[in-house]
Amino acid sequence: MLNIFVGYDPREAVAFHVCANSLTRLSSDMLAISPISLNNLKTYQETHTDGSNHFIYTRFLIPHLMNYNGWALFLDGDMIVRDDIAKLFAMRDETKAVMCVHHDYKTRQHTKYLGSKNEDYPRKNWSSVVLWNCAHPANRMVTPDYVMEATGAQLHRFTWLSDDLIGELPIEWNWLPDEFGPNPDAKLLHFTLGTPCFHEYANTPMAAEWHREKLLANYSLQQVIDGPFD
Repeated sequence: MLNIFVGYDPREAVAFHVCANSLTRLSSDMLAISPISLNNLKTYQETHTDGSNHFIYTRFLIPHLMNYNGWALFLDGDMIVRDDIAKLFAMRDETKAVMCVHHDYKTRQHTKYLGSKNEDYPRKNWSSVVLWNCAHPANRMVTPDYVMEATGAQLHRFTWLSDDLIGELPIEWNWLPDEFGPNPDAKLLHFTLGTPCFHEYANTPMAAEWHREKLLANYSLQQVIDGPFD
């Protein structure tokens, strides 16, 4: 069983369901997919007033939610996978506390969906795909109180960890088509400027794949009926 937590924001609820569909459709292993939704969290109260989505800080609760046991994956909701997510879990390294893509880029756009600021900062987007080693002793300090009191910079840069505990994943597992352009080898598409459900991002690079996944998420087989309807 692979434990996966996906960010849920009611302003783009469709994004969660499309992401979950792509995970389920392509996985070779059993998945336990959980939405990270503020209204479901009983041990956490959001104290931060910044951020572009509802799960910008709650993503760091995953070791706590896993009772500091096992491995779990966090994904932003504005993503779809193009390959078997079990392949990502196969990259687990027990010596690391977290594993992520080590992006090093500056954004082309300083605003993103719904008019949110899109600022540059060190380790930008590292925390958007995180393979968490929840049992690692270094993650014991990531409690709800710690998350509530820490700044965004402290959390998104993993400052409670030494650099040698932050493992690296291939960039294909957190590809930003709206920033980097198309990539036929990408394993995971992250529409970081805006999910294609928003009209202004409906035609960004590789958005057609998101729209196709949405159609698949809405799919239902229909019975062929001969003759008129009753």
